[in-house]
Amino acid sequence: MRIVLCYPVEAKHIAQIQAAAPEAEIVDAGQQRIPEEILEADIFCGHAKERPIPWDDVVRKGRLKWIQSSAAGLDHCLAPAVVESEIVVTSASGVLADQVAEQTMALLTGLLRSLPTFFRAQQAHEFIRRPTRDLHRATIGIIGFGGNGRRLAEVLRPYKGRIIATDWFPTDKPASVDELWPADRNEELIALADVLILAAPLTSATRGMINARTLATMKPSAVIVNVARGKLVVEQDLIAALETKQLAGFATDVTEIEPLPDVSPLWNMPEVIITPHVGGQSKWRIDDMTDFFCDNLRRRKQNLPLINLVDKRLGFPAWTPR
Repeated sequence: MRIVLCYPVEAKHIAQIQAAAPEAEIVDAGQQRIPEEILEADIFCGHAKERPIPWDDVVRKGRLKWIQSSAAGLDHCLAPAVVESEIVVTSASGVLADQVAEQTMALLTGLLRSLPTFFRAQQAHEFIRRPTRDLHRATIGIIGFGGNGRRLAEVLRPYKGRIIATDWFPTDKPASVDELWPADRNEELIALADVLILAAPLTSATRGMINARTLATMKPSAVIVNVARGKLVVEQDLIAALETKQLAGFATDVTEIEPLPDVSPLWNMPEVIITPHVGGQSKWRIDDMTDFFCDNLRRRKQNLPLINLVDKRLGFPAWTPR
């Protein structure tokens, strides 16, 4: 068995994987060698970012049996050929949920407490009170209730608001949310929320879900925080909504095009906060990802259900407790 890795492992992580699968050959392909090495892989763990993987060739070769994504998002590996193949895919949904929750809270509270305005005032040496808004008692909508969405609800629960989440699998409602709705009520939630948090995967159903039509239904006092994928938002429509005050604010860790082009008006809008896709950064990221992969390796050897098994046609896993 040959396991090919494409995430920034160290020697200790390779040794940990080897201990979980002593019969396997472990190959650290890195970002540069992955297009060639994956052709000879039985198992692939990682996320190729710098060079495209020839997925048609991989499927045609017929050797790869399992993809363990090192990211929650799966748009990097769910090529049509993979979807139609017998290759098993699992995601890293929830592995970085603590970090995504921290990033979300930083963006959200910074937006509501007008930190961009106060940072500019600080640079101008202005000590002037300006309006702020409250997170406490707000109606908070979370679109996408997988590992990240569920952790977000737990973190937001003490703020005494009304929390409503939507998901394709609206089951196992935890106490952290007041209501859990099916995904076909997304637009109802968009219109209702004071704070709308996007934590959904990028699929054909979610691509462009925040657009001129849905933005027009939102409260003018509402704000959006996107910690999912940039292409959930039609940025041209978002910019127009901000310019016309149809939307009060927007904070995001992801953009429609990354890096965000220099010419984008979002850079200079006072009601916008942008961070450069750092929500998953953590001192423990690679350790946690390796622990998760090794757990799934052991499950596979013991013929137990894999965690975060993906429905390839939907583009994400049904959430299961970890």
